[in-house]
Amino acid sequence: MKSKGKVFICGAGPGDPELLTVKATRLLQTCDIILHDRLVSREILELASQTSKKIYVGRASGDPKGTQKKTNNLMLNFANEGKKILRLKGGDPFIFGRGGEEAEFLASHHVEYEIIPGITSFAGAAGYASIPLTHRRYSSSLAVVTGHVDANKNDGVVNWRQLARSVDTIVVLMGLERINIIAKKLIQGGLDTNTEVAVVENATTSKQRIFISKLGEVATKMKKHSVQPPSVIIIGKVVKVRMQIKDLSLN
Repeated sequence: MKSKGKVFICGAGPGDPELLTVKATRLLQTCDIILHDRLVSREILELASQTSKKIYVGRASGDPKGTQKKTNNLMLNFANEGKKILRLKGGDPFIFGRGGEEAEFLASHHVEYEIIPGITSFAGAAGYASIPLTHRRYSSSLAVVTGHVDANKNDGVVNWRQLARSVDTIVVLMGLERINIIAKKLIQGGLDTNTEVAVVENATTSKQRIFISKLGEVATKMKKHSVQPPSVIIIGKVVKVRMQIKDLSLN
């Protein structure tokens, strides 16, 4: 039997509340339940209706307050109660956000859902750092990969050595904790140690910090400056374009 409620799997964008889509803003004001991740800021949640119920579902690595099973059950139970549920995620729900998994779960339980795209974190980070991810002179190809370790495997799911020579620009999400091994494998795969790297911490927010480095030095530099997640790593010649255009940028 089809549930009476509906779930909106929605991207909240990369952090800046002004980068919310019009549709996401409307749903914040009209949904009964808001299930939000840790990357959804207080400023964004303050845009929600005062009558909506806001539930934090995490989650950082090792965060005991949120599990995917709990989130799935909350969506299902509220939908069966006839509620409108906003499943609000940082960035875009279909870019390393488990949006696809949640949609599969809802479909298997006959729960109506809708996908609301959001500005993904790597696009926001690059834009606010004045780094074009593609450029006619420097980059005609782009790869976006996760640096997060799969606990069920001895190594990550990305073939870093092969990736090194496959594309012009590499963007790594959730890779800060492994940046040392990622850099080493990319160098082993053929990238020069002097390849330009940018790391954007807390992209698009008031806490944003931007660090420019070389691939062979990036791990040491990030440790020196105590860079923390969430951070987006951008690798390739496009990083040097920032030095040519940033002076007239407001970011």
